[in-house]
Amino acid sequence: MVILVVGVSIQTYLLSGYFQKLEPVPGGIYNEGVVGTFTTANPLYATNDVDSTVSHLVFASLLDYNSQNQLVGQLASSYRVDSKGTTYTIVLKPHLTWQDGQPLTANDVAFTYHLIENPDTQSPLISAWQGITVTATSPTTVTFKLTTPLASFPSDLTNGIVPEHLLQNVPANELRSANFNTVDPVGAGPFKWQTIAVSGNDPTNAEEQISLVPFSAYVDGSPKLQDFVVHAYASSDQLTKDFTAGQLTGAEGLNVVTPKVKAVPSLIVHNLILTAGVYSFFKTSAGVLADQNVRTALVEAADTDKIISNLGYKTTAVNEPLLEGQLGYNPAYKQPSYSPASTKALLAQNGWAVGANGIRSKAGQKLSFTLTVDNNPEYLKDAAQLQAYWRKVGANVTIQTLADSDFSSALQNHDYDAILYGISIGNDPDVFVYWDSSQADIRSASRLNLSEFKSTIADESLEEGRTRLDSQLRVLKYQPFLKVWQQQLPALGLYQPRLLYLTNGQVYGLDSTTVNTNSDRFANVQNWEINEAKVTYK
Repeated sequence: MVILVVGVSIQTYLLSGYFQKLEPVPGGIYNEGVVGTFTTANPLYATNDVDSTVSHLVFASLLDYNSQNQLVGQLASSYRVDSKGTTYTIVLKPHLTWQDGQPLTANDVAFTYHLIENPDTQSPLISAWQGITVTATSPTTVTFKLTTPLASFPSDLTNGIVPEHLLQNVPANELRSANFNTVDPVGAGPFKWQTIAVSGNDPTNAEEQISLVPFSAYVDGSPKLQDFVVHAYASSDQLTKDFTAGQLTGAEGLNVVTPKVKAVPSLIVHNLILTAGVYSFFKTSAGVLADQNVRTALVEAADTDKIISNLGYKTTAVNEPLLEGQLGYNPAYKQPSYSPASTKALLAQNGWAVGANGIRSKAGQKLSFTLTVDNNPEYLKDAAQLQAYWRKVGANVTIQTLADSDFSSALQNHDYDAILYGISIGNDPDVFVYWDSSQADIRSASRLNLSEFKSTIADESLEEGRTRLDSQLRVLKYQPFLKVWQQQLPALGLYQPRLLYLTNGQVYGLDSTTVNTNSDRFANVQNWEINEAKVTYK
């Protein structure tokens, strides 16, 4: 009997593993490292990576993108638009609360957008809100009245909402420096502000730690993590050091996976493809790049498929102003394919003769220009490949590498011949800001028409496309723009870039999917889990 009992006990112990499996369980402290400096959690001002990270975790918006990159309600339960396409009505979800327990109502929503519209607030969001009237018509309903229809308007409702009861007595011109932004911000997002700590003796090793705790009344459910700590690093080297030492769960802000990072045994690389496009923008208003035939030749001379294969991650080619799969995208209007023989013939036919040094010239003008790029390893690699391809067909291209501040200045002032840059396009096909003639003007709010591309046909098409709410009609309205773009080729499309996100081990609920912004990685953050436990199953 003793032998039997002992034998059964041993057998049960040895077989128990067959009836157990590891499952994610709530709890655990998530430590995320981000490169940059924390300046504000206020969503009216958050623009850099660190600020956007904290703001997205603390604050909630009317609409947001889910893990399938679909626009859905966060604070909003529904929205509708009238037959004219100029009045949007938002209905809030019931029983919304701020993280301090106060009710969140339509008055808070109207208050937020009135702040944005006020020039004294100095919010970078103001340009999208000119001429829009926002009214709280009931505690749970708010209306937005536009002067003209705008199909992409719902995507403008993804900024965080701020509390009226805490900020109503702060003058708009003092809001940017208010303690609310950095000492005790209160939102309605998945995590509540707890503390901030600063360490390091100088800017090279400075680190800020922002500690957040779950908001149990969060509209999409209380987060499963025990705590979320954002570590803001002054340098990528310091972030890499802590990540490889196992002190961080996740890391955002690195451009490449270095050999040291690759050596981390539990490393998981998440390539979150952005709804953005990397282009070489040709300044069409001056120099050799004002020649349409030159631009066509440069496009045909670049093997973009090879450039993509050298990236080290899978992504989708960008070959027109709209992204593949996006509403309005039409493969019939793609840029010309790689054809160096065609390039040489086109240049020769248009008087660009090859000189003794292999560089082409025409009427005493050399086929020479500068390609400006910021100090990003991936973009520098792209630029070097483009330089080589263009040199083979007789173009002398100098690469100008600029530090962040100088690059931003060159971008703003259009101080370049050609510039390699990634633009955020998003889910909606409204690319007016990048290609309409008005956006090349120095007086425009953003001046993001980087090619200084001008076409009356394109302008009319872009305007008609963005003001039609019917999807099929929008597709038709955008075709003249796509056709003109294909003919004039103001830029060379390359690919959709990635957000490189690294984790030390499995993060359940984090999906490698398409995102619109870096902070959209948190689309499902309330369901993230990092702890595991053995669970017995039958």
